[in-house]
Amino acid sequence: MSLIPSFFGRRSDPLSLDMWDPFRDWQVSSGNETSQFAATRIDWKETPEAHVFKADVPGLKKEEVKVEVEEGNVLQISGERSRDKEEKNDTWHRVERSSGKFLRRFRLPENAKMDQVKAAMENGVLTVTVPKAEVKKPEVKAIDISG
Repeated sequence: MSLIPSFFGRRSDPLSLDMWDPFRDWQVSSGNETSQFAATRIDWKETPEAHVFKADVPGLKKEEVKVEVEEGNVLQISGERSRDKEEKNDTWHRVERSSGKFLRRFRLPENAKMDQVKAAMENGVLTVTVPKAEVKKPEVKAIDISG
């Protein structure tokens, strides 16, 4: 008799890294494969000098990612991760890595210098920097008060 309890006919080993998955044998429809990848996470921070966007795009080459500027101060970041090719003799046991297209658009404030946008990719992180125009402070003129 085992000291490890059994749930639903499977043994549960508290020291095992492979957790019991009740959905393990369910077939997952691939019809909505884009939805997972479409939710690509992007951080947007504003510094005194620029707007900085950082997107996690692991496994993508820079040729598979597009950074575009549209009229009206819109920054568009898009890309596509293709699914691994299936060979006739392959047996897939698990498919968890997402594939498909993603597209994110951001409307930037008027002070964004859209003609000076720079992008770089390193270690699966895309960094897009949009410099800001200097905001001119209104000139203040002191008026003498008579009387």
